[in-house]
Amino acid sequence: MRIVALNWRDPRHPEAGGAELHLREILRRCVRDGDDVTWLAEAFPGAAAEDTVDGIRIVRAGTWYNAHLALGSLYRARFRKERVDLVVEDINKVPFFTPLYAGVPVVAVVPHLFGATVFREASPPVGAVVWAHEALLPFVYRRTPFLAISDSTRQDLVRRGIAADHVSVVRCGLDQGSYAVTTPPSDRAPVIAFLGRLRKYKGAQHVLHAFPTVLERVPEARLDVIGDGPYRSDLERLAARLGIGERVRFRGALSHDAKVAALNEAQIATCPSPKEGWGLTVIEANACGAPVVASRSPGLVESVRDGETGILVPHGESSALAEALVRLLRDRDARLRMADAGIRWARTFDWEDCYRDSRAVLARAAERGKAA
Repeated sequence: MRIVALNWRDPRHPEAGGAELHLREILRRCVRDGDDVTWLAEAFPGAAAEDTVDGIRIVRAGTWYNAHLALGSLYRARFRKERVDLVVEDINKVPFFTPLYAGVPVVAVVPHLFGATVFREASPPVGAVVWAHEALLPFVYRRTPFLAISDSTRQDLVRRGIAADHVSVVRCGLDQGSYAVTTPPSDRAPVIAFLGRLRKYKGAQHVLHAFPTVLERVPEARLDVIGDGPYRSDLERLAARLGIGERVRFRGALSHDAKVAALNEAQIATCPSPKEGWGLTVIEANACGAPVVASRSPGLVESVRDGETGILVPHGESSALAEALVRLLRDRDARLRMADAGIRWARTFDWEDCYRDSRAVLARAAERGKAA
């Protein structure tokens, strides 16, 4: 097939995250198996207008605030004139509304939608723009097949008016060869790891608010914040105000090997987000032998097996988060039992499986387009 994908970011973008990893793992295997793939994404400082990643041609246009317009214009100007079999739109910010102009079948890939949670991150005007665009999904994409990464996302789409039989669920994979337990969970220091982009909606502030209580009961505990983003300076100031600055390490964005090493240092990982598409960082932590304390939020209720691979707590309740963290830090048997279960759980995820099932959704859409 000749595939054109649209996503706000591409794999080289400084803020590329789980959505970009998911799409890359699928599309690079499409290239491996003979498809021609072009990925349209926003430009960023220092980026070339065109690039190649894993055999995927990257074409960039627009900026962080207008890529939904710029990339649509780019597609209409350059790719409507070429033979294209399928458009893959990754909806993880403002939608591109590709069914209105693609001229070929579209598959919408949805990690998760923001809904009202966008107002926790963005200003009211920006949040209103995102919310309003998402409200149009059931009208613009009413005939479009969707590829969701969790049942939580599928349920959200159906609640918004997307037909249930239009949504296929294919969970994310994991690169089994690059995640491993190098330090036995029984030998680790009382370190808690937060792994994720440092934006307000990811919830790292909730861990900081819980951590003074953790230190009262486990004085030797340490918190490692792994990741970077525009909310970092606020988090650093919060740690200082709470008097925990000396026990919190802001480690920034780490290389893959350093990230795996950091997860192997931790007894526990935490993911206090109000909403995730799935929770890739949860599975990464589990693969390294760290059980996860997470919010009882969409996506996370699927990636964390409550009481088995980690503990789920009400989102935003710092006292409940602190209690769960202390429990696992102090209850060695429970922690090691969950660490072992988490390792087994993580081994069930593979990008080849994700690709196979996702590719089937793409192929069906393209075939229906040919038949029409």
